[in-house]
Amino acid sequence: MIKLIKKLSEAHGVPGGEDEIRNIITKELEGICEISSDVMGNLVAKRGEGGKKIMLAAHMDEIGLMVRHIDESGFIKFITLGGFFDQTLLNQPVVVHTKFGRIPGVIGSKPPHLMEEKERDKVVKAKDMFIDVGAGDSEAAKKLGVTVGDYITFDMPFKELKSGLISGKSFDNRLGCAVMIEVMKKVKTNHTVVAVGTVQEEIGLKGARTSAYTLEPDVALALDVAPAGDFPGTKPEESRIKLGGGPVITVADGRGRGIITHPSVRDSLIAAADEGKIQYQLEVGDGGTTDATAIQLTRGGVLSGVVSVPTRYIHTPVEVAGKKDVEDTVKLVVAYIEGL
Repeated sequence: MIKLIKKLSEAHGVPGGEDEIRNIITKELEGICEISSDVMGNLVAKRGEGGKKIMLAAHMDEIGLMVRHIDESGFIKFITLGGFFDQTLLNQPVVVHTKFGRIPGVIGSKPPHLMEEKERDKVVKAKDMFIDVGAGDSEAAKKLGVTVGDYITFDMPFKELKSGLISGKSFDNRLGCAVMIEVMKKVKTNHTVVAVGTVQEEIGLKGARTSAYTLEPDVALALDVAPAGDFPGTKPEESRIKLGGGPVITVADGRGRGIITHPSVRDSLIAAADEGKIQYQLEVGDGGTTDATAIQLTRGGVLSGVVSVPTRYIHTPVEVAGKKDVEDTVKLVVAYIEGL
């Protein structure tokens, strides 16, 4: 799976621009599934016919930026697409996706040598940042192809760390995409399984809402990442999720404004983990939510749950996860489907 995760992580696809990821998933599942896409850009990969209709949803988009303005000196001002902690943006390498191709750039800032004392303690907001692509003025930037509305993504290579850990950008949610691909390759069931690579999750769960409305599944699982808290500065009561602890089964997220997993789905996932001797973790989250929140409210309601890969430093270019956790997430989802 490492080659697949590397390929997905290093691919680029912000909300509304998920084409590259959709193409990767299509190539991986060609010949295994019946593949189509819809007007929103969701990828739909269907396997089997009959029985219950089981939907797996993994969002293809990553957080990113968009060109808002090019100033007279050729520096780019931008807006954010998705949830950012602004400090993680400073001094990051980026790629601007122009009509002429990709252009490297950096998010620049004033160095400490030029700062006054009061400036050093000030948090720089995203609205005050800029991107330097080496253009001398606005006309030079335009000749490079840069225009308002261009997507911008982080430029960060995938890395293998020690102790079976991996690091890269967009693990949220390319790890979920990798899990979904592997599940579709391995699962054996008499039910119909439909894998959906959803679009625009990071800005409102949009693709999940429209695809679930069309598919009308009997049960659905969102495959995503869960924020681990096993690093300095995080208290156990803030997050007990850790790398190496196994896949994360969500009980509730978004402080209850997201999903409260249906007991039948939650208990079946736990039973599948116990029977397969797969270590797992339970999550009650008070932060974000997943595609399952939109899916469960489709039409008359859908039995829904979430299975996630524990991941450190989510929504940064240096997310970290464990290879075994990814593999065990695949095993759990396969066991759950085959046990239905």
